[in-house]
Amino acid sequence: MGISRLNHAVFYVRNIAVTKRFYAEVLGFATVIEDEGGRFLFMRASASTNHHDIAFFAIGEGAADNSAGRVGASGRVHVGLYHVAWQVESIIELEHMRRKLVEAGALVGASDHGVSKSLYGVDPDGAEFEIMWVVPPSMWGDMEHESIIEPLDLAREITRYAEIIE
Repeated sequence: MGISRLNHAVFYVRNIAVTKRFYAEVLGFATVIEDEGGRFLFMRASASTNHHDIAFFAIGEGAADNSAGRVGASGRVHVGLYHVAWQVESIIELEHMRRKLVEAGALVGASDHGVSKSLYGVDPDGAEFEIMWVVPPSMWGDMEHESIIEPLDLAREITRYAEIIE
């Protein structure tokens, strides 16, 4: 026996209402449980079978930014979670998510990892996330054992994988 998959992630946020609006309108998450007092929120991704995929706990508007990966007052870089990644089922859905992230001003990067194509965004509290599409394993070839980080040309990749687009 072992771990089978990531079930959910939990974030501290400044404001539940702002967070809910972003995750619902931009990423398509649905509310499962919401505290009437704005203290917590549980949400599910549109194609998920989990009870919830992400939970948020409000800690107030005065909360400092997450310091993971940044140099602190001590001059040392802080450890912590960099990002979570959500998978879409098609490269066309990845393009749809790209447009949503651009419209929201939340797209901060796009990478071609060979076996996957990834978009990177930030939520209203600056938490980074990845939206990615996995190339079918039968098409990986030599890429399976390569570490690839190249700029993503999504239009080119849609053309490249046109044969598997439904």
